Amino acid sequence: MITVSPTDGSACTIHAGGMDFRELGRNIRQAVARGARNIYVQDVCGQRYIAAGLTADVSIVVRGVPGNDLGAFMEGPRIRVLGNVQDAVANTMSGGEIVIHGDARNVLCYAMRGGRVYVRGDVGYRAGINMKASGDRCPVLVVGGSPGGFLGEYMAGGRMVVLGTVAGDWTGAGMHGGAIYIRGGVSPHRLSPDVRVCDLDDADWGQLRADIWEYCRFFDLDPDPFLASSFVKLVPRRLRPYGDQYTH
Repeated sequence: MITVSPTDGSACTIHAGGMDFRELGRNIRQAVARGARNIYVQDVCGQRYIAAGLTADVSIVVRGVPGNDLGAFMEGPRIRVLGNVQDAVANTMSGGEIVIHGDARNVLCYAMRGGRVYVRGDVGYRAGINMKASGDRCPVLVVGGSPGGFLGEYMAGGRMVVLGTVAGDWTGAGMHGGAIYIRGGVSPHRLSPDVRVCDLDDADWGQLRADIWEYCRFFDLDPDPFLASSFVKLVPRRLRPYGDQYTH
């Protein structure tokens, strides 16, 4: 069911309880087509592909736990999730913004090419796998908690910031582009041999401060404890980490 605000025709509420994911997707697209620019989706429970492929300049607030592939292939919308999310959020996302007020599951930001994702809590395995920059687009993932193993696996571009103080095993496995910033450092035994640790320069700190301020703005947090912390930067050792395993 869709409820349109009587005082503002650009706002509407979709009640998703018990709704099939296909019907929910159609309702969101119909709301956008009718001119809605602020969409509130209530009682979400595992519905997949919310806002997948959307390119409109709209704001979507989700209450509940969306299923896999939230925001997949989207470019433009701003999504705020007032809860946790399941797997593959921001899959191949090209632009827009996703703010998650809980935890995220596995393969977050898979092959993400642009836009920004902010997670208040922890993330699962393989966050940022195959993340890549595309043209003048630089995808950004900021994690407030701690990530699971294989963070940044096969990462080819973009930027990740981890504000938690524990990184998972095999961080940066196969990484050949981009950068990962980790608060407080990382134990060498948790790193893949494909990455190296280096200090931040002034340009790094300038960008990192901007990312921290934005993260704290979304979650109403004090940025000072983060800004006062030390960080390390992870970059790839080689552009072709598995080049010696090919015949050509």
